[in-house]
Amino acid sequence: MSARRQARAAAVQALYQWELKQHTVDDVYAHCLEHYSEARWDRDYFKVLLYNTIEQLSVLDDIMKPVLDRDIQSLTPVELAVLRVALYELKFRVDVPGPVVINEALELAKSFGTEEGYRYINGVLDNLLAELRPTPTGKR
Repeated sequence: MSARRQARAAAVQALYQWELKQHTVDDVYAHCLEHYSEARWDRDYFKVLLYNTIEQLSVLDDIMKPVLDRDIQSLTPVELAVLRVALYELKFRVDVPGPVVINEALELAKSFGTEEGYRYINGVLDNLLAELRPTPTGKR
């Protein structure tokens, strides 16, 4: 697993823990650093993803709500965490190509969630890609 993918995986897991157990972000951050202490991963990118995704939570949720076919509370915690991390990258990390963000999100959804979940995430992100990463020609 690449260093960036591992950072994304840790961010998804940390968001999941933060959301379900209501631990502070600092607690889940420290737990992940401890848990992945032996792994080769991008700790700085993990920190950026975790803290900035939580900081932008309401913005990210507002972006996804119009394209969801169900209430946001109906998403599984894994789906929600994967979508939030991916949407953070699509909106705020323009240095990461959109297709890379989507591919990484799908791999994480396959690892942590269900087949239906990863397909759903693909549909949501695909619908939002053109809005979040417009191109001059309209093509992606």
